[in-house]
Amino acid sequence: MTIFLRPCRSVLYMPGSNARAMEKAKSLDVDVIIFDLEDAVSPEKKIEARALVVDAVASAHRGDYGDRGICVRVNSLDTPWGEDDLQAVGLAAPDSVLLPKVNSAADVNRAVSKLTKAGMSEKTAVWVMMETPLAILHAEEIAANSRVEALIMGTADLVTDLHARHTVDRLPVITSLSLCVLAARAYQRLVFDGVFLDLEDKIGFEKACRQGLELGFDGKTLIHPQQLATANTIFAPTKEDISFSHKVIASYAEAQSAGKGVVLVDGKLIENLHVQEAKRIVALAELIASRTDNSTEA
Repeated sequence: MTIFLRPCRSVLYMPGSNARAMEKAKSLDVDVIIFDLEDAVSPEKKIEARALVVDAVASAHRGDYGDRGICVRVNSLDTPWGEDDLQAVGLAAPDSVLLPKVNSAADVNRAVSKLTKAGMSEKTAVWVMMETPLAILHAEEIAANSRVEALIMGTADLVTDLHARHTVDRLPVITSLSLCVLAARAYQRLVFDGVFLDLEDKIGFEKACRQGLELGFDGKTLIHPQQLATANTIFAPTKEDISFSHKVIASYAEAQSAGKGVVLVDGKLIENLHVQEAKRIVALAELIASRTDNSTEA
């Protein structure tokens, strides 16, 4: 069962060079913020953005971002900025560091080694972009790395590398999506669906979120605050989910006390595996409720 440190329904990319947007993020109903030093920042602003992001992480340590998760996506080590990004971010100690353009476990180890030398805390997790054909083929070994906490689909880059097309049903990347979910679940990692690029297509975005939920993703990466409400709603357990889960847990406990290994709940055969899923749903719902209460108090 995935261990949730916080709700991860919505994971919003925030340009590291946009101080105004980063300030606004303090009031957004978002579970995790990714301060982006890579794709969202032009080459001439990379150094300036790094300083802004380090300041934002320090602000998060002071509590200015509340209970929102703070992640920083660095530039690849194969770029002129990657080494300095890892040095600065390792010292800043966000909740997680997101590594782009990873192709193998060796790439993860290389980056982690540099982060460790920079003084990165053991509490800082490593997240990995799954955005290349090699990354998908090596999904299991990447997920098996003990420092990796989450896999994030980079479907935009992946579609390009595959010479495929963006389609409504996402059939060109279904295999890749499922392989990463399998790898994540095999090693109890979080896994997040890729971004939806058409901000005008609200129906398409909702369908993509529901498909991601059905495939097993924990949440969705986003490119704009207007996508938050939909992702937060779809990736949260429904009232019916929560009610049924409580019923499953209680009924199974009662059956066990009577010496039974299975029980019927609303006509459905319930075994231990269903109880574990019910407990996951209840735990996630409680975390979401707690986060909502904290936001309201603030």
